[in-house]
Amino acid sequence: MADLLLTNTDILVVEDEMLVMMAIEDMLTDLGCTSITFASSIDQALELIEANRFDLATLDVNLHGQRSYPVAHALVLRGVPFAFSTGYGEHGVSEGLGDRPLLSKPYNQQQFVDVLSAMLAPSVPPGLAA
Repeated sequence: MADLLLTNTDILVVEDEMLVMMAIEDMLTDLGCTSITFASSIDQALELIEANRFDLATLDVNLHGQRSYPVAHALVLRGVPFAFSTGYGEHGVSEGLGDRPLLSKPYNQQQFVDVLSAMLAPSVPPGLAA
């Protein structure tokens, strides 16, 4: 059930546009999320990652003209699944991170749910898939 998708899930949202942050907050709340932490800069996001445990994250690729790759690498080191969001399409992601889910701005609630569901799905170890 999509409305319960994010119950008991701690999410980090890294986004520098206030209106986009508000839209994401509405979508996450509709999905049952009650623990949403926002960061609008790379430094703020890195501090939050150092001090907290997150289950999922979404990262705007471009934060005030800087790429959010340091944040992505910090999440990789902690094993936190994340998706990029960008208006630049798949060509906007590099540094070995092109395999991460991508939300192309503007995205709708269903696209958001699809990406979050895929990140929450338990992965099947290689060799065990039928």
